[in-house]
Amino acid sequence: MGRLDGKVAIITGGASGMGASHVKKLASEGAKVVFTDVLAREGQALQAELGRNTLFLQQDVTDADRWDEIIKEAETAFGAVNVLVNNAGLNYSEYLENFPEDAYRQVIEVNQTAVFLGMKAVIPSMKKAESGSIINISSIGGLRGRIAGIAYGASKFAVTGMTKVAALELGQYQIRVNSIHPSLVNTGMFSEQAGGSNVATDRPLKRVLTKEEVSNLVLHLASDESSYTTGAECVIDGGLTAR
Repeated sequence: MGRLDGKVAIITGGASGMGASHVKKLASEGAKVVFTDVLAREGQALQAELGRNTLFLQQDVTDADRWDEIIKEAETAFGAVNVLVNNAGLNYSEYLENFPEDAYRQVIEVNQTAVFLGMKAVIPSMKKAESGSIINISSIGGLRGRIAGIAYGASKFAVTGMTKVAALELGQYQIRVNSIHPSLVNTGMFSEQAGGSNVATDRPLKRVLTKEEVSNLVLHLASDESSYTTGAECVIDGGLTAR
């Protein structure tokens, strides 16, 4: 018996990195998983690897019409949707004085507007299921400022607030909405992001977060084990923001 037996999940940005880890984790626990990405080749390869009970669909998460299509295709393939993981994200680092307007708008569209679109689109399907769990991947950048991160910070702080509003509005339908706030995750891009520094030294746990650890938290929030958790900021940062 899996912890997500009988549940249908949609995961955005699921073709690689942390998103692919979420796809594998939820599928391994019995969920039927629809995962989306702009990266078609990587998505198709992951579906071929995982096989039955997974479905890859190409998606630009900023396209509202495509969101409606994704929900319909998920329902046709597997039934009403129980879980939505808004994982797709984008970063652009530059100081405010030099930050390009088009880059700012793009980050906001992918990190913030797409979360709004996804939450809105999935509500009718979760009402059919008579329960649901929406999991928005934010960041510790949605809890505190970071130099050269004006767009990323704006978008992730917005996700934190949007999550709370959605939790208040959707609780009456037994739809839970929570945000996850990771610190820097050790993915393939980790060395580049870390700039070669030993970032683990500033964390009380003295090590860097793994994508599998984030996926374990996603699994908990997707499952009925977290049935009374909603509107929460679920921080997973090794104690970094406790200082």
